[in-house]
Amino acid sequence: MKPNVCGSFYLAFFLSLSAFGQKIDSLQAVLDTAKNDHKVKTLNELFRANLRTDPVKALGYTREALNLATEIGDKKGMAASYNNLGIIYRNQGALDKALDYYITSMKIYETLDNKEGIASTKNNISTIYSIKKEYGQAMKYLEDSYALFVELKDDRKIIGSMNNLGNLNLEIQLYEKAMKYFSEASQLSDKIGIKFADPLNNMGNIYFRQGNYEQAVEFYEKALAIERANDNKLGILNVLTNLGITYAKAKQPKPAAQYLDEATKLCQDVQAFSFLPPLYKAQADNASNQNNWKLAYDMMLKYDDAREKIFGEESTRNIAQMEMVIDFQEKEKEFDMLQQQGEITKLELRNTRMFILLIILAVLGIIGALNFFYINKKVRHKKNSPVA
Repeated sequence: MKPNVCGSFYLAFFLSLSAFGQKIDSLQAVLDTAKNDHKVKTLNELFRANLRTDPVKALGYTREALNLATEIGDKKGMAASYNNLGIIYRNQGALDKALDYYITSMKIYETLDNKEGIASTKNNISTIYSIKKEYGQAMKYLEDSYALFVELKDDRKIIGSMNNLGNLNLEIQLYEKAMKYFSEASQLSDKIGIKFADPLNNMGNIYFRQGNYEQAVEFYEKALAIERANDNKLGILNVLTNLGITYAKAKQPKPAAQYLDEATKLCQDVQAFSFLPPLYKAQADNASNQNNWKLAYDMMLKYDDAREKIFGEESTRNIAQMEMVIDFQEKEKEFDMLQQQGEITKLELRNTRMFILLIILAVLGIIGALNFFYINKKVRHKKNSPVA
């Protein structure tokens, strides 16, 4: 059993950075007046702002962004939207679908020669390959991403990229190299004056792998304090999971149960279902440490069920249900627009009919005047004609 390293790998790049974005209410105010590519950008920023707390709403924003970007030909907005869709589906455990979206995003960024976008999507692609344990592909994409961020001199994303390189080396048990990346990421974080939890969390992962549970807990607690201060719910969930697993492994059932219960509730609240399998597995282990074999058995059943939901057919059904909610919301918007357009059409039709009627009356008036003129002329002509 090990901490949820893949979850940390993912969080390192996106979610720690999102804490520094604009507030949701200010973005909503901007959205009310934004148009075209500015509106697309605002919708995608609203996706990031809502991702941690309301993934269904976040999905709705980025799908609306994609629809508008496609309509107006905003390729950069399309690429950002596809990347965001990849994040949503990766979080739901639909890895192949997430990978398709990431690759689509990367290809659009490549046509635009947008190095930042290319670097971001390559980083995301590497996370999928890492979860699938295709480490060669993961390393290739991640090293490309890191090199681009160094070239762009983007310190925040260099931190995220170094953290992910550390995670990948941790996964293939190159602990010394992994610790080097995490330490450098943490030092750069201190240098730019922004606290990132992920390097600390992942140093804890190394100590966990080495069986030094006390040291692991120390780093996890530091990371948890930062995530709570940033109100980063997915980050909090990740560290809580690692703490619960560590205490269960150390055969300390009381703190293990406390952290695992809080993590499980938060997991349901933010719909980050990819965390459920390690949580249920840790709860089963914690129950067996207390000789509570029935609870351990029940938790293992939940573990198997959660894995099936994430990687099997039920995951597809859950995602389809989530999409149906968004589709219904979009249809409601379309219906309202059609109603409004219907009222406008009725008004335009009435105006058109009145205009045509006026034209007809005008034509009849002209014809009548011409006939009157012709008849008068004919009468005058008869009066003036010589008698035969």
